Amino acid sequence: MSTAGSEYRLDGIYKQRQDGFYMQRVKLPAGVVSASQARTIAAVSTRFGQGTVHLTTRGSMEIHWLKEEDLPQVKRELAMTGLTSRGACGGAVRGITCGSQGAHGFPIIETLARRLQRHFTGNPRFERLPKKFKIGIEADVVGGRHLIQDVGLVLAGIDGGRARYDLWIAGGLGREPQAAFLFVENLAEERIIPVIEAILRVYTAHAPPPKRLKFLAKEFGEAKLCQLIKAEATFSEEIPEVSGIHENFITAVNDHNRLELPVFAGKLTAAQLAIIANRAEICADGVLMVTANQDIALQLLPDVDAAAELSILQQQTGLTSAGSAPALRVCPGNHECLMGLTATRDVARELLAHIGMQGRKLTWALSGCQNSCTQPQLADIGIVSSTLVKGEDGVRTPRFDLYRSTGEGLGTAAGCAHTLDELCGKVREIG
Repeated sequence: MSTAGSEYRLDGIYKQRQDGFYMQRVKLPAGVVSASQARTIAAVSTRFGQGTVHLTTRGSMEIHWLKEEDLPQVKRELAMTGLTSRGACGGAVRGITCGSQGAHGFPIIETLARRLQRHFTGNPRFERLPKKFKIGIEADVVGGRHLIQDVGLVLAGIDGGRARYDLWIAGGLGREPQAAFLFVENLAEERIIPVIEAILRVYTAHAPPPKRLKFLAKEFGEAKLCQLIKAEATFSEEIPEVSGIHENFITAVNDHNRLELPVFAGKLTAAQLAIIANRAEICADGVLMVTANQDIALQLLPDVDAAAELSILQQQTGLTSAGSAPALRVCPGNHECLMGLTATRDVARELLAHIGMQGRKLTWALSGCQNSCTQPQLADIGIVSSTLVKGEDGVRTPRFDLYRSTGEGLGTAAGCAHTLDELCGKVREIG
């Protein structure tokens, strides 16, 4: 890189596996993006990349195949429609994620996500952290996503229009998965930002690079970590109550009028994204969402028939219905990512050929390395490309670790160092 890698990362940019190409990640609060913003992302991908967009499990969009000399103009064009990538990578507060977009309380969650993103993004006090810092907001604990965040907020109740949250801390995946623990219950919304600031100050002061907050929970113990955070001046502060017009894009949630368009491995063409955005203008109040399973969701207007709209979208985009296919989260792997050990999209297609009827009722996640970006420890069946083994012929082939959900907490290891053939056999056994 001609610029220091850490500086690029703070602007949401990673170098690709292919020499001379870069990936730009775009932060979307709670995975929500306006139709006009989505068209901008599609246009940038078409003009500067190769016309593809990757949807992440944290509700972001990624544009691949960008050249270094185009990065300033890419950032400018994204900013012109209110999009930011600052802190989407590197040692910063990452995008605020949410896996509960279909919950009735989601508009309140989205508002908080926007407020947190606005407060922490580009704030020099909270950049150049020891490593990434992830915040997630959920309507409940069912999906377990609160367990994998540095700060996980779970909606505890709503009184007089004001929300309260249970706050979990020090979770994370990667090579050493660790579930978050409950830090504060029934936290008033006005106290959330000060408490997170206190957590960040303790994290910055005590964690050596490149450690996450979970390192301090293990190093100090939960009790001492909590004591240090509560001793920070900001911990007891309460910011003024926010008033004015609500800023959420999603104004109401109706189970019967929610449409989810399946996207294999989260990979869309820019043309497909533009078509979906245009349809969202017509039938979904100009808003679309990136789900935690790397699909696109629309909250349709009350008079729109969901089945008919799905048919229109499939016909116009060429995206097929999920039908009986399982939910399968897939990272870019070594197709584009420097860290990827395996061609994940190819492996995913191979696995789909072996998943039986029972398996199609389950959620699956395939990660191309031990960073576990697809959250395999939260899926019913999680698969991690853990290493490469050199054979007698000199060819290095991947080995896969298998995780199974226990129903509580993070999934546990159910097998390790499987070859692809062995992995497919395990998949067939699941049914």
